[in-house]
Amino acid sequence: MAEQKKFIFEVEKGIEAIDGKPSMGPVYRSVFAKDGFPKPVQGLENCFDVFRISVEKYPGNRMLGRRVIVDGKPGKYVWLTYKEVYDIVMKIGLSIRSCGLEKGGRCGIYGVNCPEWIMSMEACNAHGMHCVPLYDSLGAGAVEFIICHAEISVVFVEEKKIFEVLKTLPNTTQYLKTIVSFGKVTPEQKAEVGKFGIAIYSWDEFLQLGEGKHFDLPVTTKSDICTIMYTSGTTGDPKGVMISNNSIVTLIAGVKKLLETMNEELSQSDVYMSYLPLAHIFDRVIEELFINHGASIGFWRGDVKLLIEDLGELKPSIFCAVPRVLDRVYSGLTEKISSGGFIKNKLFNLAYSYKQHNMRNGDKHQEASPLSDKIVFNKVKQGLGGNVRLILSGAAPLATHVEAYLRVVTCAHVLQGYGLTESCAGTFVSLPNEMSMLGTVGPPVPNVDVRLESVPEMGYDALSSTPRGEICIRGDTLFSGYYKREDLTAEVLVDGWFHTGDIGEWQPQGAMKIIDRKKNIFKLSQGEYVAVENLENIYGLVSAIDSIWVYGNSFESFLIAVVNPNELALKRWAEENGITGDFAALCENPKAKEFILGELSKIAKEKKLKGFEVIRGVHLDPVPFDMERDLLTPTFKKKRPQLLKYYQNIIDALYKAPK
Repeated sequence: MAEQKKFIFEVEKGIEAIDGKPSMGPVYRSVFAKDGFPKPVQGLENCFDVFRISVEKYPGNRMLGRRVIVDGKPGKYVWLTYKEVYDIVMKIGLSIRSCGLEKGGRCGIYGVNCPEWIMSMEACNAHGMHCVPLYDSLGAGAVEFIICHAEISVVFVEEKKIFEVLKTLPNTTQYLKTIVSFGKVTPEQKAEVGKFGIAIYSWDEFLQLGEGKHFDLPVTTKSDICTIMYTSGTTGDPKGVMISNNSIVTLIAGVKKLLETMNEELSQSDVYMSYLPLAHIFDRVIEELFINHGASIGFWRGDVKLLIEDLGELKPSIFCAVPRVLDRVYSGLTEKISSGGFIKNKLFNLAYSYKQHNMRNGDKHQEASPLSDKIVFNKVKQGLGGNVRLILSGAAPLATHVEAYLRVVTCAHVLQGYGLTESCAGTFVSLPNEMSMLGTVGPPVPNVDVRLESVPEMGYDALSSTPRGEICIRGDTLFSGYYKREDLTAEVLVDGWFHTGDIGEWQPQGAMKIIDRKKNIFKLSQGEYVAVENLENIYGLVSAIDSIWVYGNSFESFLIAVVNPNELALKRWAEENGITGDFAALCENPKAKEFILGELSKIAKEKKLKGFEVIRGVHLDPVPFDMERDLLTPTFKKKRPQLLKYYQNIIDALYKAPK
């Protein structure tokens, strides 16, 4: 047997537990950083340099594109070049400065991704102001909180969202002085804000505000803060994560090195579909990376139902997604195939098994079965526009069966990454053609050090032969602290190490597997600890369910769950068992609950779960957990306190039901 390739190497030894401090595993680094961490390009000091240097190198390249609606129908993408964007950015910068803002001032940006979003951001970068994104999916309460907490004086806002900003008046008038629409402004809106002494401008009006004025660009250093990104906490108020210029330029250098090592480096001919929120670090750094290469960014129309159509028109080469989107792609494909829609079932399954077998035996995806790609899988490829070569999944765990499937059928590398706002996004990313990395987030990127810290109360030991523990990160990509919350910063940043709160397990080759979350642990009445995320990951493998929330507390001896069943699977089961009714009625049917409980028990047995980890009662909700009911954060993490509040009556009933 050939020796396994190792993708990490040790830089410091592990430390045994001492004085009540838990033990820590060795410090590891990516093998691609054997000769030290890659340095940013000479002259690249801050985020504005990223843009400015590309304008000098590629003035005529297409930079930002959007689809123009002609006679009510979407037409082709219409593009602004790097130089055209630069000229507009310079005008916006002068206009912001003429509102009285200086270096270090705070500008809010609120709305779905569009060219104006990026141009407003670059104007902030040029003048050393802090760009503070307001989440598109946060309600008025959070918008008001962030405007006041970050003391934002200028807000750039999508036309459709102006009313959300107006709702925060008069509470925000102490700070908010200027509102700028990405589009038009109505006379009513002007009158409304006029009452509070606030100025409001349409995009075109604002561009002219700084005409004839001159302001020098300030000197911006690496350590200066470039953006404050508020993360949606699963509990409490949002926290403002301060990210420096250095974090972003360091990350770009690391990702560039990584892509070069994989022979997948970006070039000016690459095209990116911008639809994941720019208010999140994942999309922000990817777009910075594209700008750094003089590549093109096309924007979606803001409607997830039209995304596939936009992809067909834009034909991107890199597609970033969250598992929610990839789950949709997966279920759409499997549905089409099982109904014999666009490919006869047999042929597809044969091609799939053959190609997957070859990939498992070490073939690269392009070489595993070119004939299958041409005859069978090309239609899948065309569904994403026909040019996608890299699919990157982040923000939440991607189900292993979905990842395995997409690696075979999309004719692209499917890579899963892991990172946090606090680590400036990408900290781990899996590598192309390494099938053993399936279900992991891969090895560290080549600009961080990583170690595990033991969590004795959960039974995780960073020094055991299978090292498990809390993932800790050190490096220049880390955030500079939580804005105005030094207390919270001190809790997670200790001796230069950022404690992520996620539990990881090192794999033999150096990939990391996320297995649990440190805080999501509770005790049952018999004193047994339950690590709930780990259980949800296991129960999530059941194909008949889409999502599951597992609940227990220290007054009860067993676990219960609320499940979003898979509609197709439940209807198929009903048909086979002669049960009638629509999806909502099936979810109420006691036999359907028995069926789902049986499926959950099967996987519990298969994965050798302990008796107290088996789910004893279940409620089926046909409506998926969503942000509208405040059950999920904008990155689709479960808000456990809110779930409990929402389903309290159901939970009480489940615990009262005779067992």
